[in-house]
Amino acid sequence: MRVNLRQLAEAAVNDPAEPLLAAAGDLSDYEVFHNLVLVATYVPPPKVMKGPNGENVVFHEADNTQAENRYQGKVGLVLKVGPTAFQDDSVAKFGGMSIKAGDWVVYRPSDGFEMFIRDRRKFNEGLSCRLVEDVFVRGRVTDPSLIY
Repeated sequence: MRVNLRQLAEAAVNDPAEPLLAAAGDLSDYEVFHNLVLVATYVPPPKVMKGPNGENVVFHEADNTQAENRYQGKVGLVLKVGPTAFQDDSVAKFGGMSIKAGDWVVYRPSDGFEMFIRDRRKFNEGLSCRLVEDVFVRGRVTDPSLIY
């Protein structure tokens, strides 16, 4: 079973990183090899607008739309970075660029290997993550809602 996308999205209203980090839990059981980066898939929060009387009205996306955000999401929160990620070699030159856990990065979904991780110490249903090679990380953003 996986983390409920609706609950994850609703928890992201104030801080989009917090629910992803909470769902990932203790990552000490996970070791990322080589030049890979483990990213948690960003699921946008519901839209909030002012109603006719000034009250907040929350617009939830349909379950299918939230699932598409999982499948086609182009932004993720870096959870772990492999030991040789973003190190220059004979093929890739990074020009001093690097990333760290907590950064929001942009990637093409098909460039990553999707998997679900969970913290065995506190049963959760699994968080949608991708392993992405460093050369397929296309950029970094300060706010994941900037990318669609």
